[in-house]
Amino acid sequence: MLKQRIITALILLPIALAGFFWLQGDAFALFIGAVVVLGAWEWARLAGLPAQPGRIAYAAVVALGLWGLHATPALAPWALLAGVAWWLVAIALVLGYPDSSRYWGGLPGKLLIGLLILLPAWQGLVLLKQWPLANGLILTVMVLVWAADIGAYFCGRAFGKRKLAPAVSPGKSWEGLLGGLLVSLLLTAAVGLYRGWTPGEFLLGLMGAAAVVLISVVGDLTESMFKRRAGVKDSSNLLPGHGGVLDRIDSLTAAIPVYATLLWSAGWGTL
Repeated sequence: MLKQRIITALILLPIALAGFFWLQGDAFALFIGAVVVLGAWEWARLAGLPAQPGRIAYAAVVALGLWGLHATPALAPWALLAGVAWWLVAIALVLGYPDSSRYWGGLPGKLLIGLLILLPAWQGLVLLKQWPLANGLILTVMVLVWAADIGAYFCGRAFGKRKLAPAVSPGKSWEGLLGGLLVSLLLTAAVGLYRGWTPGEFLLGLMGAAAVVLISVVGDLTESMFKRRAGVKDSSNLLPGHGGVLDRIDSLTAAIPVYATLLWSAGWGTL
């Protein structure tokens, strides 16, 4: 399994790095769109469409939605706000699981949830790529999420006692969450000191980083919740040794629209 994971990572890492940081404009949008459509194909299974025709049809619907967003830039703020609204709702659903599953709305509701997860994430990345320091912004949100994941893993292993959401993901703890958050905030503080932030900028930076990290955890838990309901361990086996596409991007699907919305509200980019 470890050998398989390493081989897959060695193949995918240069492709991912080139796609995220080298591609521009329509090519970047298409690359991210391909990843999102694969995620949609996986989500259809979690939503209750195990047969290939239904999964492919749902992936096609998501692809059509991406095309619509790309062709209509005026929809960008609405896509971001819809994503932020969904992730706020997701907090309650995760904390209330399994009882909260009665509010999912069956198959139509779960398919709609997939749209609210995937489309705003694509829109957020496309916007970040168009704004000043484009690649830097994308790298920042990724590093924040990865740092939180790493910190949560080690702190959870060392100190984890109180379960964060035992009905959803028994391995996660409050101690791990706080440890991951602390690592990300320390990293943010280090950047602020290096760049000479004012006290006001420092406060906003730390608050923004905390919001992005915390919502990224909700993204992870949300996919775990739907996988648990569907009775599967991974979203697919597209990535040998790593599970599926959604298993790799679940935290980012939540973090990216919130991150982009915070930057937009701070006047960083234009919509």
